Amino acid sequence: MAEAIRMPRMSDTMTEGVIVEWHKKVGDQIKPGDLLADVETDKATMELESYNEGTLLYIGVEKGKSVPVEGILAIVGKKGEDYKSILDEEKQNGAASGDKAKDEEILPKKNANEEKAIAEKQEKQSDNKPANVGQNVELPKGAKVIRMPLMSDTMTEGKIIQWNKKVGDKVKSDDSLAEVETDKATMDVVGYEEGTLLYIGVEAGDSAKVNDIIAIVGKEGTDVSAYVEAQKNAPQAPAESEEKPASSSEKTEAKSTGTQKTAAPVEEAAQSSSAEGGRIKASPLAKKVAEEKGIDLSQLQGSGDGGRIIKRDVDSYVPAPAAKTEGKKAAAEAQPLQPFTQIGQEGYEDIPNSPMRKTIARRLGESKFQAPHFYLTMEINMDNAITSRKAINELSPVKVSFNDLVIKACAMALRQHPAVNSSWKGDFIRRNHHIHIGSAVAVPDGLIVPVIRFADQKSLSQIAADASQLYEKVRNKKIQPEEFSGNTFTVSNLGMMDIDEFTAIINPPDSAILAIGAIKEKVVKKGDGFAVTNVMKVTMSCDHRSIDGAVGAAFLQSVKKYLENPVTMLV
Repeated sequence: MAEAIRMPRMSDTMTEGVIVEWHKKVGDQIKPGDLLADVETDKATMELESYNEGTLLYIGVEKGKSVPVEGILAIVGKKGEDYKSILDEEKQNGAASGDKAKDEEILPKKNANEEKAIAEKQEKQSDNKPANVGQNVELPKGAKVIRMPLMSDTMTEGKIIQWNKKVGDKVKSDDSLAEVETDKATMDVVGYEEGTLLYIGVEAGDSAKVNDIIAIVGKEGTDVSAYVEAQKNAPQAPAESEEKPASSSEKTEAKSTGTQKTAAPVEEAAQSSSAEGGRIKASPLAKKVAEEKGIDLSQLQGSGDGGRIIKRDVDSYVPAPAAKTEGKKAAAEAQPLQPFTQIGQEGYEDIPNSPMRKTIARRLGESKFQAPHFYLTMEINMDNAITSRKAINELSPVKVSFNDLVIKACAMALRQHPAVNSSWKGDFIRRNHHIHIGSAVAVPDGLIVPVIRFADQKSLSQIAADASQLYEKVRNKKIQPEEFSGNTFTVSNLGMMDIDEFTAIINPPDSAILAIGAIKEKVVKKGDGFAVTNVMKVTMSCDHRSIDGAVGAAFLQSVKKYLENPVTMLV
């Protein structure tokens, strides 16, 4: 019997995973223990093993795509077995299993054989919904859809003032298809597609919502009537976010043509043959390039339809050389300030958020805005710590860092101040008897916090060895969930980046985090004279729901005592 393999929950904060690589393909034989895929979570990249035996019948998530926890990754069964019933059952169930896992905090199921089949969201509409059948009609090959673009941040629809092309006309890239009135101005719509205008979906004077089809361009003679009819019969999709990029087959660009409901600028009084009806006829792209290059469009002669200025006119424009001033008197006169020629170009890049970045945003956002933070800063003399570390490293089999000293000092202080080693749980405060200290580590995608377990019971050498191994696993993306969870207190160190002091956001479920600054030399009064000493500033962020100011201050005093006299940590 065919069975579904689902996205397991690989960490306590995971809500979705990205398929980095598939190690099996449809038709391959698999058995329990086989490596199916590499999955990137919010913490690390992990291997997904199979608990099933049979033939890989179906892969539901492509490489590079994400799927929520409990979402279907693949289906395994006998060779040639029909697995459609699993997908049909999902259609009937409706609700996405990934969202359920997130809302109900479902624990990962270790064996896919135990999981009930729920098909993926992307499956086509079921056959018992005739109203949706039309959605399956594909756009003829070579045809391109032109949609109403979002021309301002408040625009919801646009009104077609006039069409500059009619059905059957040849369309070149950079041609103006129509003029559209928005809530801000009248603008040109440029399709950036070449071919024949096959269909106009909105008549002049009528309005269309953002993303509605307004035209179709393609090869002359292409029949798009079936596609158009299917789109008319298809159920209306919810309005999409303005940030969603258009597909490659539906690219549109809109820029202001300057025909706003205000007086035309004075500079447009003298116009070339490209001016008509009080405005310069130019494509949006030509206007943008001209603005970037500081070129006055009124000085250009258009080569497009009806004398319209297009991009190549701007690119080929060479300003006339300024007349040379003759005579000593003219040379002595003050020269007018030359207009600034802009050479830089505005632009941006949208970077998709990784699962790790999404989790950091969600959890630290919750921490910052739900937990009332207060901050305590203290300066610690590190002269003895520097001397002691040097002596320890002459004997220790592993190199002990200043961060290791801080972790040990915090662990010892937590033993003395158990109220800090706690978590806010709403109706109660959980005071932990074990001391697990997380140490924040920066990675390319964000931040991960490997945990030194039972840090109070370990020597400095053991802490240094554990930390070194964990940091190496983080760098290689081999760290396991049990190695970055369970922290009861966290240390964040930016001293190596020459940061004097900073405040950190509490890492849930902890009640506090200690931010470590750089060790700096400082001149201090000593006896009748002055001396140079090494100091380090630390700032403790506390959750005021579970830690009071006096408790946090007493904890910092203990940390200071241990770091200023490291020998006390060895007792």
